[in-house]
Amino acid sequence: MKIPQLLSRRATNRLRASTFSYHLHHPLTSRFSTDAASHPSNKVQIYLSKSTDPFLNLSVEHRLLQITPPDSTILTLYVNSPSIVFGRNQNPWLQINLNRLAQIAQNPSAARWKDSPIQLIRRRSGGGAVFHDVGNVNFSVICPPEHFDRNKHAEMVVRALKALGRPNTRVNERHDIVMDVTSEAEAATYKISGSAYKLTRLRSLHHGTCLLRSPNLSSISGLLRSPALGYLDARGVDSVRRPVKNIDVGNDDFKDAVVSEFESMYGDVHFRGEFDDTALQVDEIRRGYQELQSKSWIWGQTPRFTFSTHPTEEDPRPRPELPFDLNMSLLARHGVINEVNIKHSDGAAVDALDASIFQRVFIWEIDDWAESLTQAGLGGTLSKEAGAWLNGIFGTEYTKM
Repeated sequence: MKIPQLLSRRATNRLRASTFSYHLHHPLTSRFSTDAASHPSNKVQIYLSKSTDPFLNLSVEHRLLQITPPDSTILTLYVNSPSIVFGRNQNPWLQINLNRLAQIAQNPSAARWKDSPIQLIRRRSGGGAVFHDVGNVNFSVICPPEHFDRNKHAEMVVRALKALGRPNTRVNERHDIVMDVTSEAEAATYKISGSAYKLTRLRSLHHGTCLLRSPNLSSISGLLRSPALGYLDARGVDSVRRPVKNIDVGNDDFKDAVVSEFESMYGDVHFRGEFDDTALQVDEIRRGYQELQSKSWIWGQTPRFTFSTHPTEEDPRPRPELPFDLNMSLLARHGVINEVNIKHSDGAAVDALDASIFQRVFIWEIDDWAESLTQAGLGGTLSKEAGAWLNGIFGTEYTKM
């Protein structure tokens, strides 16, 4: 299907020639345009998203990384509805409290959740797991690799915050933006913004989120703490947990300030645009959107990991004593079980047990570990106890949704 041209050549030329000042309170008239984004004359571009759909925002951002001119610099600003966005090389079973997500999805009032449902997204860049909601703004800068620096655009955001009356902000040694709080009551440093990166041969991407006025600040640590933490050993990137705090500025004020600093760095902006759900008319954006929502991407991209209820040579960490007489371990690659071992706690074999039924099974397709253990030949009470515990470790109430 041929995608209709969303911005006429005459309108594009008129926009390039204009010298109007940029104000977020006056809506832009130009929609997302593949032709404009990829045009070699558009060396500096700014995009605002009118959508809070995290799958859409990340898909448009990825398309801009792919098609914008190699020597161009692109700023994108967007706000996401409640979501947990984790890194390309992370393990969701290890990084996220899936049981909590299931509680919120199934009965938000009982879970004391007053916001919109939380979506789970694996992004295409690295880094750790972060929580987004409408109380924080995401910034994204795409530039040539030779101009890439992990602090460069974080410092840009810090200058924007200082212009908004937040002088106690800085970029730390981990390239995060932090706020130093010193008063009679406390002296502490809080993380207000984390970043992730994606580098290709022709382009580099730095994106991050800044906590402004999140109403869910007290819930973040609980959402990002998995019950599987002591039992899984995973390759890939781990999240670094630090105390967080709102910076307490408005979304529009923050966007205005970041745009102003970006313009100070890069001069005349050759294209200013906005996008919403109509960007899904672009085939490549729609395909990227669908991929991000697929279970094969969310779960199946997980790097190799091991799970064990007891210390092993590969993972000798001590484990808490379990309330049932089993030692269980598995090895998984891309979310697919390759090896399973189930024995009694003393190392004795379990009579009539056939663990081979787990071979080549997708972990996210196991709806009830108790039922699966029963099918493997484990006794009734033991399968129920161990199965209920495994359901909690692997968050089956959420993965089967």
